[in-house]
Amino acid sequence: MRIVVKVGTSTLAHAGGLLNIRRVEELCKVLSDLKNAGNDVILVTSGAIGMGTGKLQLKSKPTDIAGKQAAAAVGQCELMYTYDKLFSEYNHTVAQLLMTGDDFDHADRYNNFINTMNKLLEFSALPIINENDTVSTDEIKVGDNDTLSAMVAVSVNADLLILLSDIDGLFTADPHKDADATLISVVSEITDEIRALAGGEGTSLGTGGMKTKIRAAEISTAKGCDMVIANGENPYVLYDIVDGKSVGTRFVKKVGE
Repeated sequence: MRIVVKVGTSTLAHAGGLLNIRRVEELCKVLSDLKNAGNDVILVTSGAIGMGTGKLQLKSKPTDIAGKQAAAAVGQCELMYTYDKLFSEYNHTVAQLLMTGDDFDHADRYNNFINTMNKLLEFSALPIINENDTVSTDEIKVGDNDTLSAMVAVSVNADLLILLSDIDGLFTADPHKDADATLISVVSEITDEIRALAGGEGTSLGTGGMKTKIRAAEISTAKGCDMVIANGENPYVLYDIVDGKSVGTRFVKKVGE
């Protein structure tokens, strides 16, 4: 299989922004094993601004553009150093790709991206992708890594997109407010009712929420790629997801696509 895994800031970092070492180590171990099993694995990672916030010992994530970009510049170094070190322990070579919305909108740049991705996978490298927050502005940014991961999955003809976050999946209501809320295990069609279940943004360190995940599901399923939302607290759930077991919420690709 060709698998795209997106991991959110809340999965990678503690509440203060510093790296959750145990969880990231487990994530890299499982992704390495899935790759060893013959799968193509692509990682879309959040966390640059959040980890930069922690690395710079700031009390909260910056709200101004220059502050966010400075935090991203620091945090991206921390992210890639960590990934390179951990994946190297399992004999896997990583590659960094920093993207903006312009890279998908301009034909030449998009083709260069596709060619590079195909060659990296041919070389058995593990691409690690993030939005280029250091240079992105409102005019050119994708905006969130849920959407970015879906765009990547479609571009590389992935079989499966997995979004790891701090939530178990899509519920019938907000589980933090409604004790009767139940997990929806399978979504075969994204209707207005499904869209209405999406709430607001996620954690203070992240930029996404259920709305961006529903949008990602619409993008990926329309192009023949299943998508799963699952809790990243235990990265070992990736094994069950890849095996097709019921974990989190699976959005089923459109028939005939």
